[in-house]
Amino acid sequence: MAHIFTPKFEVLKKLIMEPKGVPHRILAEFIVFGIKQAWACLFGGSLLTLILITAYIYPEDALLSRYDFLFLAAIAIQMLLIAFKLEKPAEVKVIILFHIVGTIMEIFKTHMGSWQYPESNLLRIGGVPLFSGFMYSAVGSYLARVWRSFDFRFSHHPPVWMISLTSLLIYINFFSHHFIIDVRPVLFAAVGILFFKTRVYFRILESYRHMPLLLGFFLTALFIWFAENISTFAHIWLYPSQQNGWAMISFGKLGSWFLLIIISYGMIARLHEITAPPQRDSPP
Repeated sequence: MAHIFTPKFEVLKKLIMEPKGVPHRILAEFIVFGIKQAWACLFGGSLLTLILITAYIYPEDALLSRYDFLFLAAIAIQMLLIAFKLEKPAEVKVIILFHIVGTIMEIFKTHMGSWQYPESNLLRIGGVPLFSGFMYSAVGSYLARVWRSFDFRFSHHPPVWMISLTSLLIYINFFSHHFIIDVRPVLFAAVGILFFKTRVYFRILESYRHMPLLLGFFLTALFIWFAENISTFAHIWLYPSQQNGWAMISFGKLGSWFLLIIISYGMIARLHEITAPPQRDSPP
């Protein structure tokens, strides 16, 4: 069973691997679940930590701007993950692609005034610092790592090509709704139809637990929404409603993150075989 620990936490292993009774097993699974989630968030969590730290202690007269420091730091973190083989080459390629996709959208959205980056820096395209693409990469990195860490299995999973087509339509709508009708309600309906029956099975210790994949998408979007509030509080970027002082981002942004997760999931799903759950863990 040692293979379920990535990395191996030797101090906790004996306590967790030999649960005595139901309460002990629940506690053990809770601990391992938290460890695996934290491990999957390694890139995004590191970047968010740097965003918070630099908001308070980064010198104003530094030769290297805060945004450029974050860009170089994100590259260094990604290189360390590759060097220590914590991300696979195929996953890195998709994460880079998601970085490019996100940067293109950032350039357009800042041009349209959806949000802005208030600080100046050198490494930028138009009004967009290059580090911003890594915030999209963090989502892709999380999905890739959580898939492997929890050994995802699925029931009633839609064909990947259908997810890719839906993802393309979602991405187009992020741009087109500024000029024509916003078809977001239709896209939500399409995603709901695609994944209505889909359940994701994830292994914490020995047995697989399962939940609706749509719920998993929503919970991921919710945590990204929390991270976005933290980032705007640290003045990394600002929405128009935050120009005169920080205010919590509306819950409506959850929908945008939910749809963006579908795009990221569609990319990551192409790297993995969609595997059915073990027979004993399948629904009756």
